[in-house]
Amino acid sequence: MPTTERGNKQVQTSRWTSRWAMPLLVAAGFAIAWAIPRYQLINPYYELILMYVGINIILTVSLNLVNGYMGEFSVGHAGFMAVGAYVASVLTMRVIPWDVAPYLYPLALVGGGIGAGIVALFVAIPSFRTRGDYLALVTLALNMIVKSVIENIDAVGGPRGFLVFLRLTNLPWVYVWVVITLWAIRNFIYSNAGRGVLAIREDEVAAELVGVRTREVKLRAFIISAFFAGVAGGLYAHLLQFIHPRNFDILKSTEILIMVYLGGIGSMTGSILGASIFTVLLEALRFMGVWRMALAPLLLVLLMILRPTGIMGLKEWRGLVPLDERWRLLKAAARKGGQAGVAGN
Repeated sequence: MPTTERGNKQVQTSRWTSRWAMPLLVAAGFAIAWAIPRYQLINPYYELILMYVGINIILTVSLNLVNGYMGEFSVGHAGFMAVGAYVASVLTMRVIPWDVAPYLYPLALVGGGIGAGIVALFVAIPSFRTRGDYLALVTLALNMIVKSVIENIDAVGGPRGFLVFLRLTNLPWVYVWVVITLWAIRNFIYSNAGRGVLAIREDEVAAELVGVRTREVKLRAFIISAFFAGVAGGLYAHLLQFIHPRNFDILKSTEILIMVYLGGIGSMTGSILGASIFTVLLEALRFMGVWRMALAPLLLVLLMILRPTGIMGLKEWRGLVPLDERWRLLKAAARKGGQAGVAGN
């Protein structure tokens, strides 16, 4: 019995710590993200790298929802990023008055995400009627189609690119959207629909037999993934201030795939690590010029051969696991410890 009591106290202590630890950590992170540009705490170049890391985290976590947690293979994530980038840019440059654009910037980003989600819906409806590698072929084609369509629309600059005068993306906004992305996708994964996604990854036929609406679940996951890719595109456009169709070609999609598989499929912690490591690595190799672009396909092949599970595999930092799930695991461990103590007595 004393072992059980100690286990219960451990659960209560962890429950209190978990309830306040993450909000305090998130608030501290925002304070740092706000203070860095406000007081110029670091070199602007390093601040720019931090923003690129944040945008890549959003892209990687969102793609991991489909490729990692659901077990499908999407290879055209840059296409959704392009849709979000151009929709958000058109909203801030052509629709929203410039004097209020900084205040309505979040709405423009959401608009870019919705635009990407709508495109994803039209892609997913035929793709999820069948099983196999059909999604990979469709998303690859989508990436090329989106790039080609943008190049032929003069209203958004066509092959000349689109100039975004307003630099609305800053470190606090990137941080806020990283937190929103992690929170939303984490909650989805640990919801009933998310458990359906995991069941589909293990065995889609068995998932259908136990009552999972596989097509509906896959649609929801794919649209959520595309939405956040669109938001990342909007952030990217208002940071770079100039977007061109070639910014969103198949090489960009390959880079996002590398970040997913580098960190680990089925792990948000891995996505954060993969995006951070790959972004910093590309910047460190900038002296190589265009040759550094050859690193992306080579690294993807090496990862698939040498470390197919990535850095983290399926492991997750407990801070990214919902409180209810952690409490359930702690209670189970406490009960197990209590039973072991009773058996020992």
